[in-house]
Amino acid sequence: MTAATAADPRAAHAASVERLVAGYRAIPPGAPVRLAKTSSNLFRARSRPVRPGLDVRGLDGVLAVDVDAGTVDVGAMCTYETVVAATLPYGLVPTVVPQLRTITVGGAVTGLGIESSSFRAGLVHESVRELDILCGSGELVTATPTNAHADLFHGFPNSFGTLGYATRVRLELEPATAFVALRHLRCRSVGELQELTGSLVAAGRLDGRPVDYLDGVVFGPDESYLTVGTRTDEAGPVSDYTGQQIYYRSIRRRTSDRLTTADYLWRWDTDWFWCSRAFGAQQPLIRRLWPRRYRRSSVYAKLVALDRRWAIADRIERLHRRPALERVVQDVEIPLERSADFVDWFLGTVPIEPLWWCPLRERPGPATAGPRYPLYPLEADRTYVNVGFWSVVSGDPASPGATNRRIEDEVSRLGGHKSLYSDSYYPRAEFDARYGGDRYAVLKRRYDPQHRLLDLYAKAVQRR
Repeated sequence: MTAATAADPRAAHAASVERLVAGYRAIPPGAPVRLAKTSSNLFRARSRPVRPGLDVRGLDGVLAVDVDAGTVDVGAMCTYETVVAATLPYGLVPTVVPQLRTITVGGAVTGLGIESSSFRAGLVHESVRELDILCGSGELVTATPTNAHADLFHGFPNSFGTLGYATRVRLELEPATAFVALRHLRCRSVGELQELTGSLVAAGRLDGRPVDYLDGVVFGPDESYLTVGTRTDEAGPVSDYTGQQIYYRSIRRRTSDRLTTADYLWRWDTDWFWCSRAFGAQQPLIRRLWPRRYRRSSVYAKLVALDRRWAIADRIERLHRRPALERVVQDVEIPLERSADFVDWFLGTVPIEPLWWCPLRERPGPATAGPRYPLYPLEADRTYVNVGFWSVVSGDPASPGATNRRIEDEVSRLGGHKSLYSDSYYPRAEFDARYGGDRYAVLKRRYDPQHRLLDLYAKAVQRR
């Protein structure tokens, strides 16, 4: 059974794709190419665009929910908030739902998307069944794991729009219940957190109940929590963290909790994890005056963009005769067995807390000669931990990006990776070694032979 809106959106989507393709092909060779997106979850330093981008209107809708097949077709600019609103009434959600409402499906696929189901369901791109891509060559292709464009299907994740732009994505869905029951497990060392994570990932159960979701928060070297989520339809009271109460603070006060599934999926969005405190939104008086509809990640991101545009924070630092601030906004993947080493190093080196802790594993799949997703190669049958940290530190005028560079060095030493949505400093040879440089070059030659789009190193590292 396929569920769609009364006015089938597929014809409108096709017209939007036709307009996008025509717009791309009309851009003169050598002219810069960008999408006219109204929002972004990227945090790389970059200059403001000087010309309009490609028209992506009409690519932000849900095209069809196939309940029997357990899939949903969406325009690539569709946000996960829109996807969940369409699928949850059918008792279905994507297998991985990134933490923030306005992350788009196409953005999470060409970048990386992760959440508390990733220890069993992998990253967002592992939930993709097929996708349509406008390639750098100007050709519109459909890529699947087994068709003539399987190389692009597997090489598209972590390409960040340097091979082409997704226009349609088919995502795998899984059953959802009405509620999620939570248990917050206190750990008194990061080593204990690492050990408990490994045992829960391996067992998939806690006290006889399924572990459906798993993530955690590190508040300090002797205080961290692993939160176990279990899907349930059992009726009962639920908490609401979209109002005056703040989710991450509740983890320290409660050993158990219950949320509706929708509230669980967006539990981090209301306060942008804990980053809303930078805007005063966690102060009781300000919070009461701050309209609920504006307590969301997209609003905070716009405030950050305004700060960057007008250098407000840096001006304040100069007034106090302090150096400019360095943004340390990163997610890194560390092998589980070295994750405590990394966090202990980080807490002793970088003055940022809390940290997000989220285990992940690549899904089981057919054996391949190399990494299944070469631009973000993970080892099969190995557990990693995503450690997220998002704040600022005092900058070093003599060494821009000094803290980020130290973090990159430590991540590399421990055999990890970092996501490329924020500032990166790797030298070219190391970058290529870590992000599938040889395979990427082959894909670039096939799908963007005239180099109409930036290459991945230029976009992730050099474009400042």
